[in-house]
Amino acid sequence: MSIFTEEQAKAILDKVIALSKADECTATLTGSVDGNIRFALNNISTSGIVSDADLAVQVAFGKRTGVATINEFDDAALERVVRRAEDLARLAPENPEFMPAIDKQAYTASPTFSDSTAAITPEFRAKVAADSIAPCKAEQLIAAGFLEDGQSFVAFANSKGNFGYQKATRFDYTCTVRTEDGRGSGWVGRNLKDASDFSADSDIRTAMRKASASADAKALEPGKYTVILEPAAAAGLVSFMMNFFDARQADEGRSFLSKKGGGNKLGEQVYDPQVNISADPWHPEAPVLPWDGEGMARTRMDIVKNGKVTALDYSRFWAQKQGKQAVGSPGNLLMSGGSKSTSELVRSTERGVLVTRTWYIRMVDPQTVLLTGLTRDGTFYIENGEIKYPVKNFRFNESPVIMLNNIEELGKPIRVAGDESSFVMMIPPMKLRDFTFTSLSDAV
Repeated sequence: MSIFTEEQAKAILDKVIALSKADECTATLTGSVDGNIRFALNNISTSGIVSDADLAVQVAFGKRTGVATINEFDDAALERVVRRAEDLARLAPENPEFMPAIDKQAYTASPTFSDSTAAITPEFRAKVAADSIAPCKAEQLIAAGFLEDGQSFVAFANSKGNFGYQKATRFDYTCTVRTEDGRGSGWVGRNLKDASDFSADSDIRTAMRKASASADAKALEPGKYTVILEPAAAAGLVSFMMNFFDARQADEGRSFLSKKGGGNKLGEQVYDPQVNISADPWHPEAPVLPWDGEGMARTRMDIVKNGKVTALDYSRFWAQKQGKQAVGSPGNLLMSGGSKSTSELVRSTERGVLVTRTWYIRMVDPQTVLLTGLTRDGTFYIENGEIKYPVKNFRFNESPVIMLNNIEELGKPIRVAGDESSFVMMIPPMKLRDFTFTSLSDAV
């Protein structure tokens, strides 16, 4: 068994806390049942289900800490893991940035569990693969994709009386479609809360159209262009940028949010006034656990409001050092936008480039968040509000900070997964001016 009820989990955690002889003890119990199916060359290649549960125990003697894990839960095993953690703590050097276990928190449950996603069966996964493959085979296209789904729980307790328990589910589907000669490529991805909202035989048509339409790509001269980034393309850049909202990095001069002479840019205008980014663990379409990795209660918060930075992420240590109030780190990122779809943004564009996806994004300069990467799986030239022809993929050098100062229009946000983080995101398609393509790429 890998999914414990709240009562079962609490009984184990209470035993662990009672066994500890350390100054303080924190125990975390997690479990999951994860399913997957992979297909390539229009055939299913692998499928499986992985079930697991783990207990992690962290103890402290003064500022010396030790952590041990185990996946057995009888009384003897619990005794062993606690003693092992205590032995390691006694051997460890003092941590000058040690923070004691958090005090008791008040958590409000968030809707992270979906019955339809938890009920996924091997037959469901097989049908997703079949519904992705069959239309492609019928039009001499080749599909390769992956579906991951799962249900999980997390429970934790500490010697100060704090306790939390919640279940969650996840659903993530991606599929790449190629032409038989390999000259055209299309892609579709769906990150959802509820599996009941998914239809592979409908979504696959998007990737199929792009694959067929991108086969005879023309070379376009590199340079600065008006671009329309689909939400998946924008998410890769925005999620990378959000990793630099750490207050300590900014205060120590290691971030684009550092100020010359010291301090950070909290409260300053950094982006176009159209940029609004928030976090909300109870968002109906993109909920996350109501606590962060340390067990700190999350809150609804504005991170960027009308282009001004309104919140940075303070660890408990750094908040104490700087005289700030620590709150739970965000688990989702919600960027507001308008009401238009990607196709409607295309229709309002005189000349530009439509980008389906950004890929292989890497850091060039952390002080400006200058990133480099490639477009792929469908890049098209727009003229007079229409897709005129496919273009060869580009390498880009662009900072999302500059990008979000060059906004012409934002569309309707949809749920996506960030490439460089574990954030769940709501991101709009974006029409941007002066996006920098530096060279052509042989990628398809």
